[in-house]
Amino acid sequence: MSKTKRITLGVAAGALALGAGLGATGIATAATTPSPSATSSPGTTSSTDAGTPSDRGGKPGGHGPGRDRGQIAAELATKLGVDEAKVTEALKAFREANKPTTPPAQGAEGTKPDRTAQDAALAKSLAESLGVDEAKVTTALEEIRAAGQAERSAALKTKLDKAVTDGKLTQAEADAVTKAVEAGVIGGGGR
Repeated sequence: MSKTKRITLGVAAGALALGAGLGATGIATAATTPSPSATSSPGTTSSTDAGTPSDRGGKPGGHGPGRDRGQIAAELATKLGVDEAKVTEALKAFREANKPTTPPAQGAEGTKPDRTAQDAALAKSLAESLGVDEAKVTTALEEIRAAGQAERSAALKTKLDKAVTDGKLTQAEADAVTKAVEAGVIGGGGR
């Protein structure tokens, strides 16, 4: 085989591999975006989902709020045994108090906020606003986040299983996508 043909084949194979990788990324990203439903379990409420400064609202590079904030308030109210309107107001007050004062610099990579610190600040703020023990608020937020993660994982598995069944992916490719999402390399998993 001539050198030109080998180079052409190599470039074509590379482009094909890149295209397959991007397609798998698109599938994984689409699979990790939950859609609200009447029967959905508590979601990925982290401080980011409850509207803290790192809430990207669905902008490129972010994962959006993940769940309807009203649903988060309802879930927290149920777990904490307080009125939903009070939780909604407490979340709103927290968001307002923690809004970034300046937008990120154009083209500059921002640093990721410390999730643990955000969660602690949210739990403390909600506990004070609602008159509930901070440990109880922390536990409720963790339970809601875990349930949402389980929901997203199940949705991803369903989509990948269908892609394998339909012949769009091999089982090995589906397993690789799952592993990448769980590791936080692509999509919104692994946090």
